[in-house]
Formats: sequence, structure tokens, C-alpha cells
Amino acid sequence: MPLITSPSNPRISALRDLHTPRGRKRSGLFLMEGPHLLDALLTARVQPHEIYYQPDLLQRTPEGRQLLQRILQRVKLPPQNVVEVSERVIEALDAVQSSQGVVSVLPLAAFVPEQTRARRSSATRPTLLILDDVADPGNMGTILRTALAADVAAVLLTPHCADCFNPKVVRSAAGAHIALPIESDLSWTEIAQRVQEHCATAPRVLLAEAGSADLYYTCDLRTPFALIMGNEAHGPSEPARALATTAVSIPLANGVESLNVAMATGILLYEAVRQQRQP
Repeated sequence: MPLITSPSNPRISALRDLHTPRGRKRSGLFLMEGPHLLDALLTARVQPHEIYYQPDLLQRTPEGRQLLQRILQRVKLPPQNVVEVSERVIEALDAVQSSQGVVSVLPLAAFVPEQTRARRSSATRPTLLILDDVADPGNMGTILRTALAADVAAVLLTPHCADCFNPKVVRSAAGAHIALPIESDLSWTEIAQRVQEHCATAPRVLLAEAGSADLYYTCDLRTPFALIMGNEAHGPSEPARALATTAVSIPLANGVESLNVAMATGILLYEAVRQQRQP
């Protein structure tokens, strides 16, 4: 297996370009950082394009040592695509200050909705989540992680949302990309079509909006519905309001005007989980 010790190596320079939207679009690749995510990928039988690892860093934890053995003995990639690197190189690749010792390079094509649906169990999933220009990568990643945990059917993203393959989003999502269907850059016409397909009969579209007279827990969330969460600074867009059939709010006390969008999404999604699990 090759060894790379310089951050200026051409292969490393090309990988660092994957931290940008243009680099990801041009190459059709993106990065997942850390042993937890690589372990989840291998368990889900998602084949990385390349793996870059630093053995000394991985050997610091029992989980890292186990993953290192898995990389060296069981990963079915060409030898030139499993690359040992120095600490300087892995730190140059990693978007966080303290690297955990491994970076996976993955094809975007392996994460289209058809592929992610195939990795999920068959089940009835009444909740469809729509993110309306959610711009902060940390919020986006947290929402995706929560959406997978709450077992939503899919997440639809409008064109001005944060890039769901931004390294900060991928890190915050903690593996949600592997099994959560995500559709990006959808027009509102396309979103309306997805809602129609999801709801089958009369579409029900809930719009989260502070101050609405309808509290979220008074709604029936057991049958198929869509939930729209708006932009952090500006709230719901006009097309979102036009598509919505009901605006719902979370009760707030002590003069608090709104909640962080990721926190609010979690509250609403888990009310749906609670209702859907009732006998």
C-alpha cells in the first residue's frame, strides 16, 4: 500500500478540493471523516472510492485498532486506493482540528435517493421533511441525523439550502447520509409533486411558524404528511406558505420568540414518532 507524507502531494491537493462545492461537483466525490463513519459505511456495504488512514492515530482507541485491522485485511479495494498517510497529511485532509485518523472518499452516486432507500428496511413512514433554505451546515447536519433517527420517509431540500455534502454537514449528520433519502435543489413544483406522491390522497403540509394558533401536538401526525421547516433568519418563504395547508407552532414562554431550527425540527418530528407508536 502507498504511503504519502507531504500535504502538497497532488493526490492530497485534489482531495482538499472536495471541501468545496465546485470540487465535489466536478469530481463526483465527497469526504467522510472519522472511524465511526467508515465503520458504518463498511457495515452497510457501501464501498468507498478511496481510504486515507493514519495508523498511529487509529491505534489510540480499541475501536480504531479494530477498524485498522478491518481496513488492512477486509476492505476490497485496489491497493493504490487504500493509502497510509502521515499525521500532517491526515490533518490537512480533515476539516476538524483534531483528526481521528481516517478519511473516506465516496462517490456521490452511491447516495442518490434510490440507493439510500435500498439500504433501508421496508416500512410505512408517514413523515416527509422539507427544508426551506436552511442555510447553516451545523443545523443541516443535526436535522439530517434527527430525521434518520425519527425514521422520516425522505428529506427534500430547496436550492438555497446548505450543501448536504459539505464536510461540516456530513460530520454533524453522523452517518445519516448512508440510509436517509435526501433530494437536493428541488423546485417547489417538484416538491409539490413529491408531497402528492407521499400523501396519496389529499396532501397535508404542516408549516412550522412561531405564533401560529395551532399547536403542533394538536395535529394528527399518524397518517402521511409533510413538514416544512424554514430558513433560520427569514422563516418560511412565500412558496412554502403557498404549499402549506396548516401552520403549526411550538408554545414558547418568557418572551422567547423562536427556537433554533434544528431543535424545533426535533420536537416536531418526535411528536410524530410518539403519535405513530401509540396503540
